Amino acid sequence: MDQRTELSEFLRSRRARLRPEDVGLTPHGGRRRVPGLRREELAQVAGVSVAYYTRLEQGRGQNVSTAVLDAIADALRLGRAERDHLDHLARPCGKKPPGPGRPQRVRPSVQHLLDTMENTPAYVLGRRTDVIAWNRLACALLGDFPALPPQQRNMARLLFLDPATRELYVDWDRKAADTVACLRLYAGCYPDDPQLASLVGELSVKSPEFGSLWATHNVQDKGFGMKELHHPVVGPLTLSCETLVLPADQNQHLITYHAEPGTASAESLRLLASWTLGEASGAQAVSAAMSDDGV
Repeated sequence: MDQRTELSEFLRSRRARLRPEDVGLTPHGGRRRVPGLRREELAQVAGVSVAYYTRLEQGRGQNVSTAVLDAIADALRLGRAERDHLDHLARPCGKKPPGPGRPQRVRPSVQHLLDTMENTPAYVLGRRTDVIAWNRLACALLGDFPALPPQQRNMARLLFLDPATRELYVDWDRKAADTVACLRLYAGCYPDDPQLASLVGELSVKSPEFGSLWATHNVQDKGFGMKELHHPVVGPLTLSCETLVLPADQNQHLITYHAEPGTASAESLRLLASWTLGEASGAQAVSAAMSDDGV
C-alpha cells in the first residue's frame, strides 16, 4: 500500500463527508461537481494556504508540522483514531512489521488467565485481526478456532468468508464495518506489511462487501459495545464486549464477552459454559479410561 496514495484518498474521503455549513461556512451558489468541502474551503477553515493543503492531499507534503496536522484534523472533524491515522500517513515513522517467520504468541500467563475465565468467553486478537489465543467458552460461542489452520484464524477472514460466522452476528453489517476500520488503522501504522497486503488482496477478490468497506477509508480502534448474536445451540444472546490492550504488546487485544446478570442471555451463556465444561470432563474421563486400559 502506497503511503502517498493512502494519505490522498483518506483526506479526500474525509472532505467528502462534510458540507460547508458543517464547518461554519456559507455555501456558495452553483452546482458542486463532487460532494463535500472543496479544497479551498477546507484550507480556509484550517488556516493554511490552498497550495499547501493541495500538496498535502496529493501526497507531496513534506515535514508537515504537528500544528498544521492538528488544524486540518480539527477542520475535518476527525475523531481520535482518525487523527492517529492521519499522523501515521502524513508522518510515517518507518516502523517495520515483524517478519512472516515470527508468528505472534501470547505470554503463558495470558493463556492461563484465559483458561481460568470459565464463565467468560475471551480471546486475544493480534495483528491483522489474527486470533492468537482463546479459552474454551470463546470457541463454543464464536467458532472452533483449534480446528482451523493457523492462517485461517483471522476474524476478518471468518466474517467475510465463513457462512457460520456471518450468521452468528445479528448486526453483521456493523461488525464487518468495524473490523475493516480496525484493519485500516493497522495499515496506517504498518503500510509495508506483506501479510496484511495478502489478506486485503484475498478478501477484496473473494468478497465485494469487503472491497466496498475498504474503499471508504474509515478507521476505528477496537473498543467496547453491545453485540447481538444468534447462537446455533443456545439461541439469541445480547452481550457486552470489552477490549483491553495487553501491556507487553500494543498489537495484542484481550476481547471479552459478558451478559447482564439476571437476563435470559446470562442464563444462556451459563448453559453454554456448562455444556463446554461437560464436554471437557467427558474427554478427560475417556482419556483416563484409555490410560488405565494401557491404550
